[in-house]
Amino acid sequence: MGRTSVGLVSDTHGWLDEQVLEVFKNVAHIVHAGDIGREEVIHRLEEVAPVTVVRGNIDGGELRFYPLEASVMVAGKKISALHIAGSPKRPRPAARELISRLRPDVLVVGHSHIPVVGKVGPTLWVNPGAAGRVGFHTERYAAILHIEEDGSFAMDRVVLGPRSASLEKGER
Repeated sequence: MGRTSVGLVSDTHGWLDEQVLEVFKNVAHIVHAGDIGREEVIHRLEEVAPVTVVRGNIDGGELRFYPLEASVMVAGKKISALHIAGSPKRPRPAARELISRLRPDVLVVGHSHIPVVGKVGPTLWVNPGAAGRVGFHTERYAAILHIEEDGSFAMDRVVLGPRSASLEKGER
């Protein structure tokens, strides 16, 4: 079976960097942890791999029909997503409840725009950081979670570049 990889992205706010599509080209699945911004972002990700998505606090219109939480099984591991979750040191009640109820192996979160990896009990907590151009963050990020053949995890943080550079180029 070998290694299975999952692309993790959040807080695109309606804009998807072409680099994300390139670095995710060999993943088996993609998880978007909310603040999608535009439906087109999900459609473009779906061209690369199946996508599990949750809505974030900015996702109105058609995006409001995405769930607040979602889970998917990939390579025998349950991966759940929730947009507003706090941090591994201070999980919000919704995150604690989700972990207690679903017992995911991995929880992918967003909202803070800050990349974080931690543990809440046995659950690996990952905020890939913000991939979009909107917000206070200075760098844009995504991540790739690797599920090893023995069931362990490895991760690559993907630095997409400065937020300001994408604004200066006028990218859409």
